[in-house]
Amino acid sequence: MSQYIISPEAEVSLPIEGMTERFPVRRVYCVGRNYAAHAREMGDDPSRDLPFFFCKDKTCVQWVAPGEDNFIPYPQATKQLEYEVELVVALTKGGKNLKLAEADEAIWGYSVGLDMTRRDLQSQAKQKGRPWESGKAFDHSAPMSSIVPRNGEAILNQGDIALSVNGKLMQHSNLTHLTWDLAEVVVKLSEQFELRPGDLIMTGTPENVGAVQAGDIMEASVEGVGKIVVQVR
Repeated sequence: MSQYIISPEAEVSLPIEGMTERFPVRRVYCVGRNYAAHAREMGDDPSRDLPFFFCKDKTCVQWVAPGEDNFIPYPQATKQLEYEVELVVALTKGGKNLKLAEADEAIWGYSVGLDMTRRDLQSQAKQKGRPWESGKAFDHSAPMSSIVPRNGEAILNQGDIALSVNGKLMQHSNLTHLTWDLAEVVVKLSEQFELRPGDLIMTGTPENVGAVQAGDIMEASVEGVGKIVVQVR
C-alpha cells in the first residue's frame, strides 16, 4: 500500500445535473480575450490575435449550489477584485492536435463560471513581464455551477451570456460573438497541451469587466446552461 508523508487532499469534482455521478476536475484552462469587444477594452487587436491560454489550479474551483447562500471571500493582497462571466466546457475525451470533429466529440457538457481576477496583481505582473498566476489562480477564483450534460445535442454556438452586480446588468453579450468558437478553442488548446478527460475550459468573457467589493452580489448566467448567484464577503 502506498504511503504519504502527509494526507493527500480530496479530489475536486462538480455535481452533474440529473445524475448521481460527479465530474472529476483534472485541470482548468482559461482562454484570454475570446470576445472581440473585451480584447479591445484590454488593449488588444482581436483581428490579429490567436487565442492564448493560462491555467487555474483545480483547487480554485468552487461549486455554487442553486438556491443557497453562496459566497466567496474577498481575497488577500488585492484592492481590485474583478468579475468575468464565462461559459465553461467539460471534456470527457482528450488528445493532441485534435481535428474539429474530434474536438466536438470531446465536449461533454457545460457550466456557468466566474473567472475572478485580482486585476491589480495581474496588471503589475504584465508590466514586469511576469506570469499572471497571482492575479488569476488564487483560492475561490473559479466559482462554477453544476455540469449540464450536452446529451448529444449540437455544440452551443449562440445564447445570451450575462452578469449583474447588485441587480445592475454589467456584462451582456452572446456566444455568437466568440472570436473562436468552442470546438476551435479545443483544437487550438490541443496544439499546445495534451488534453485529458476531466479538463475544464473557461472560454472567455465579454466586455465590461469590473470590480466588486465585499457585500456585492453577482448573478452570472448563460442561456441554455443556467445561472449562479455569489456574494463577496
